Amino acid sequence: MAFERTYGEIPGYPPGSTFKNRDELADSQVHRPNQAGICGGKDGAESIVVSGGYVDDEDYGTEIVYTGQGGNDPATKRQIADQQLTRGNLGLARSQIDGNPVRVIRGAGGDPKYSPKAGLRYDGLFRVVDHWHDTGKDGFQIWRYRLVALESADPPPAGTLGATGPAARTEATIQRLVRSTAVANKVKRLHEHKCQVCGIQLATPAGPYAEAAHIRALGKPHNGPDVASNVLCLCPNDHLLFDTGAIYIEADGTVRQAGTAAELGKLRLIHGHSVDWAQLAYHREHHQP
Repeated sequence: MAFERTYGEIPGYPPGSTFKNRDELADSQVHRPNQAGICGGKDGAESIVVSGGYVDDEDYGTEIVYTGQGGNDPATKRQIADQQLTRGNLGLARSQIDGNPVRVIRGAGGDPKYSPKAGLRYDGLFRVVDHWHDTGKDGFQIWRYRLVALESADPPPAGTLGATGPAARTEATIQRLVRSTAVANKVKRLHEHKCQVCGIQLATPAGPYAEAAHIRALGKPHNGPDVASNVLCLCPNDHLLFDTGAIYIEADGTVRQAGTAAELGKLRLIHGHSVDWAQLAYHREHHQP
């Protein structure tokens, strides 16, 4: 039977609401399945449960690196088969593209630092900011998703050119990534705001527009550096395609379409902006089967 998904809060159940068991949680509609960790399908994902069911999960409080569903032995919590980008896994990827929030529920089996001692607890809305495939601890292919709490919005511009390590963090009420707009603006100026994939320069009444795309994503678990060599100047369309793995760049600079491997041209390079090819290899490794 078809139903309409509910994204966002469920009236009567604010963050911090607790539930004795999965049946009580399902009755509340905060997370409707009695067993599955993801409530979602190809149209998007409404909610997830983080309860220690997958050995590759990582919980940092306001950031979660979540393992997709499938291929898991519930008795041992070990991965015994590869995961596919279907069902709830596809739903979480769709939620990233559509920007729909995801309700996060933590169970007693999760990281004790952030999980309830018993039962389950609704911990608020998160957004999916990245997804990729990886080889898990048990040697099988898994899908991974980075979610951040909605109150962990991107911070005001800060930072400087030239940092070489993972993007800096600053301690406020919560821990946030500090992205350097100086890096992004420098790369876009060097390319005259022309996309390095398609060559388009978008004209607006306020001037040309382009976006700075990090090749190796910032934040856990990628910890990419916020430096010019880890940034591409892309149009919004190609930025989305690159971030989701729909296009990728070969070692010789050939831009290809995922799935078909169709050649879309060469990455446009200019003097003064060196691209880190090792980061492009990392992108291919984590976004191509």
